[in-house]
Amino acid sequence: MAPRVLALVLALVLARAAAELAEELVLALGEAEEEAAAVGAAPSGPAAFHRAAKASWRLPGRYVVVLRAGGGEAEVRATARRLQARAARRGYLTKLLHVFHLLPAFLVKMSSDVLDTALKLPHVEYVEEDAYVFAQSIPWNLGRIVPPQPSSGAYSPPNKGDRVEIYLLDTSVQSTHREIEGRVLVTDFESVPEEDGTRFHRQASKCDSHGTHMAGVLSGRDAGVATGANIRSLHVLNCQGKGTVSGTLIGLEFIKATLEAQPYAPLVVLLPFAGAYSRVLNAGCRRMAQMGVVMVTAAGNYKDDACLYSPASEPEVITVGATNSEDQPASIGTLGTNFGRCVDLFAPGDDIIGASSDCSTCFTAQSGTSQAAAHVAGIAAMLLSAEPQLSLAELRQRLLHFATKNVMDMAWFPEEQRLQTPNSVAGLPARLGADEQLYCRSVWSARSGLTRHATAVARCAGTEEMLSCSSFSRSGRRLGEHMEDKDGQKQCVAHNAFRGQGVYAIARCCTWPRAECQINASSPAAEGAGCSPWDHVLTGCSFHSSTVVLGDGGRPVPGPGSGPSHCAGRTEVMVHALCCPAASLECRVKEHTSPGSVEKVTVSCDDGWTLTGCNAHSQSPGTMGAYAVDDTCVAASVPGSSTAAVIAICCRSRQ
Repeated sequence: MAPRVLALVLALVLARAAAELAEELVLALGEAEEEAAAVGAAPSGPAAFHRAAKASWRLPGRYVVVLRAGGGEAEVRATARRLQARAARRGYLTKLLHVFHLLPAFLVKMSSDVLDTALKLPHVEYVEEDAYVFAQSIPWNLGRIVPPQPSSGAYSPPNKGDRVEIYLLDTSVQSTHREIEGRVLVTDFESVPEEDGTRFHRQASKCDSHGTHMAGVLSGRDAGVATGANIRSLHVLNCQGKGTVSGTLIGLEFIKATLEAQPYAPLVVLLPFAGAYSRVLNAGCRRMAQMGVVMVTAAGNYKDDACLYSPASEPEVITVGATNSEDQPASIGTLGTNFGRCVDLFAPGDDIIGASSDCSTCFTAQSGTSQAAAHVAGIAAMLLSAEPQLSLAELRQRLLHFATKNVMDMAWFPEEQRLQTPNSVAGLPARLGADEQLYCRSVWSARSGLTRHATAVARCAGTEEMLSCSSFSRSGRRLGEHMEDKDGQKQCVAHNAFRGQGVYAIARCCTWPRAECQINASSPAAEGAGCSPWDHVLTGCSFHSSTVVLGDGGRPVPGPGSGPSHCAGRTEVMVHALCCPAASLECRVKEHTSPGSVEKVTVSCDDGWTLTGCNAHSQSPGTMGAYAVDDTCVAASVPGSSTAAVIAICCRSRQ
């Protein structure tokens, strides 16, 4: 070895030895300082340790070390140096973050392995793990679901949804996030397309972003809707948030196979995405619903008719639009929430706080109908935890029944979509319990064609019972509607008139009675159709003429019993009466007559009664028709004509 190289090596060795000697001296001086400072300290055992009761609120690695009263700043700093010296001797680094002046204390960043060392230091009274604090106005979206308790202002849902399993089809999920840790089972299912673009860089936190946030909204400890629901995650969206129809169908097959191997009920499947209308995707979702699975999906963020997208357009799926903190339709980017007859209800979906995949304790705000759908999936979990035997139809009816009505400004939607779009924002009462109440909703058809005798058809979902049928045309040129049985299912058929601008059929769909109802038709010689007044009750009437634009096509009339039993109509009008067993229902007619020339007349059922039938009665040929909004019957006329009367049939179950 050359002398110069040898000299260099010796210099490096001597330098390292000097550094180690200096480090030993520092530690020795620290130890001596410790012993000197400890002289005169009152003898005591280890100090107490405190931490937040909720694990998700804790900040491990950050600790406030509090000295006994009377200690000055010099003693605090000396104790901090003492802790650093002892930790260094054990091979741990510590960082003094702050020395408090309000209290004899300091904030230190250190491993929890050094905690026992801190607790044994002289003068230390206790050590407390740092923790999060939160503004006590609860996230606005949770306050919409269940009104906060006046005493505490806290989110207090009727239950935690812990009897329900939710399958989430989304991106990957950061299941170690403190908000959802222990609540999400990440399955081994993955069916995702390749990301677009050759320069796309997969960043784990971004790939997990949407799924992690959705899981947090569903059942997060602090910001979740149903904090006890169990989630199973299926990876069907890639890092760009894109999936495929086929991948979704394969995911549904995976759920079906899992259920067949190990049945579990009740079960909710959340599909927080939207694509173009797909007949096969809708068919797959419908098949799952027929198996008893509750399917919930996003309406879409395109400020468009939800019926143009899948799975939002599938009637057996619960489709959810989004609202903002002002309870108005949510604008999302340059567009906004979808709308229309395929939307079942709306829910909070703007600026929603939830788990962030950026770190295991991070939160973030995201917006969209995906977030709105997660709220409804969480509410469904709580409803099913209270009543596990609910069918999909019964669950949907309860969602609509408990929703907050008429809070949105419908002017946000296109004029031609306002009547069909439900003005309902999801919510829950403070308490839930089983009941046998009659629940009904209105199901609108798409608009018919414009040709003479073009028809529109509205049908109820699977296990719902159609109790009446009405029709509506903005031009007023309609030939009425009729009820019929087709392929074992009742349907409402509306008829367009010559020079008409299209017509809508509106079916009134209910989850009671459980007994079979029947449609009775008028004979050519009879003026109307009716029910047996002693063992059946009339729930709805329909009136159809093949030639005459209808105004006063007919009306329901009271029978000899306590309720309506007859639909009166002219001989040239085909009349249908829908009759249900009187043992399960009692019904009555409620009517309101217009005092003058008005374009709309309404009548509402009394509390405890549910609207089943809705008809307009007028001598004017310009009647647009009648439709139900919740338990209110609305009859409308074209401008310049008048509606004489609106007639409602209101029913309730016999308890």
